[in-house]
Amino acid sequence: MELLHAEPALFTGLVFLFSLLVGSFLNVVIHRLPKMMGAEWHVQCAELRGEMLPDAALYNLAVPRSACPQCGHQITALENIPLLSWLWLRGRCSSCRTPISARYPLVELLTALLSAAAAWKWGVSVPTVGALLLIWTLVALAFIDLDTTLLPDSLTLPLLWLGLLFNLGRHFTNLPDAVVGAMVGYLVLWSVYWLFKLATGKEGMGYGDFKLLAAIGAWLGWPMLPVTLLLSSVVGAAIGIMMIVLVKHDRRVPIPFGPYLAGGGLVALFFGADLTQAYLGQF
Repeated sequence: MELLHAEPALFTGLVFLFSLLVGSFLNVVIHRLPKMMGAEWHVQCAELRGEMLPDAALYNLAVPRSACPQCGHQITALENIPLLSWLWLRGRCSSCRTPISARYPLVELLTALLSAAAAWKWGVSVPTVGALLLIWTLVALAFIDLDTTLLPDSLTLPLLWLGLLFNLGRHFTNLPDAVVGAMVGYLVLWSVYWLFKLATGKEGMGYGDFKLLAAIGAWLGWPMLPVTLLLSSVVGAAIGIMMIVLVKHDRRVPIPFGPYLAGGGLVALFFGADLTQAYLGQF
């Protein structure tokens, strides 16, 4: 521990390497958790109808082993090394040569870079542990929402309570600001949801967005919510307009807001205090 304290570059490098492994696991979470939720909903609906479903094969985050969806080739340990295996395989399955999405190594690299930045910023400390948990969960939530427009309660709610727990020790903000941040984060988007629904008769966002912003508020406190909301709204609106104009995105197809909230929360985590101070300094 003394060596890691004395050599921040060493600690940052170790966190980077470890977080590549975490990023590989996050790819599994991003792919499998929505499928697990769908299977659970299917069983619950069958129970409500009074039906008995046959026992399904075990499917969770650990089993079965990862395999090529095209040919069923099971991924070996050497084919599962973060970043390196994808490059070595040239982005293709070793058995059937089906292309492997570049998003897998990108998720690993993004996770590792964000984690290394947290390690460099906070060093060997409790806030680093908290920042890593927040980063990893936000990355998973962003990509799950991007794929499915879902923000699972199994991730957002524990993230909220963990934020309050870490701020018992005032690691990112004081506890009153964290509690108010959770409440205001939820109520702000809840209010926007109902105002939009009353005005248009349509749902503008999902309840998962409320819970995600509440979790960010629990971690960073209510003063960071304006930064998070401003960044996520501006970037989300800009990308949404570009998608409609440039790629003819159907306006009736919802655009997930979770990735922008997660991005805004990450910017607030690293730069929120500086951005707020710079803005207030203008007055």
